[in-house]
Amino acid sequence: MTAADLMGKLLAFVARLITGAQGHWKGCPPQALQRIYFANHQSHLDWVLIWAALPSELRSTTRPIAAKDYWTATRFRHWLTREVFNAVYVNRQRTDDQDPLEPLQQALTAGDSLVIFPEGTRSNRGEPQAFKSGLFNLASQFPQVQLVPAWIANVQRVMPKGEVVPVPILCTVTFGAPLSLLPGEDKRAFLDRARQAVMALRPVGG
Repeated sequence: MTAADLMGKLLAFVARLITGAQGHWKGCPPQALQRIYFANHQSHLDWVLIWAALPSELRSTTRPIAAKDYWTATRFRHWLTREVFNAVYVNRQRTDDQDPLEPLQQALTAGDSLVIFPEGTRSNRGEPQAFKSGLFNLASQFPQVQLVPAWIANVQRVMPKGEVVPVPILCTVTFGAPLSLLPGEDKRAFLDRARQAVMALRPVGG
């Protein structure tokens, strides 16, 4: 077992210890199918929670999206995201001729699954912000990939924006039924429908 494998097991254990990292599969079972998991975005811990909530056999092929400038800023962050999480790096600062979806397209072409946050940035509001166009473009280009909505509950209370020490609080990740781009459906209608699919998974009172 490599150091990265050991670290992955340790992080999954710690995430469950602090948050519970409970995965509720309400709309689909956890299967070894190529998927894009898309969820609300409230904390740097979001993709760690989804990763920890997945069965161990799905983690090696499910890759989170990580901001390259932040997650490669130190040797440890770079090693962690590269070797443990096998993250797909995206540039937040890019030139006009760069396609921000290219790294995601390469990962999907290779058969990997992805964890993405269509809002594009974290929000402390109760409801997700409007989804950006990336999810629509990927749905158009990779119709064979399942699109699975997810709602992450309570993670913003574990590590509020600006805090560095996590607070033990039970968190859940609820996975919904897969959706797909409908024939003739335009971008805004699809993105609104995808956002509603995420919000529909929000626990009552959550």
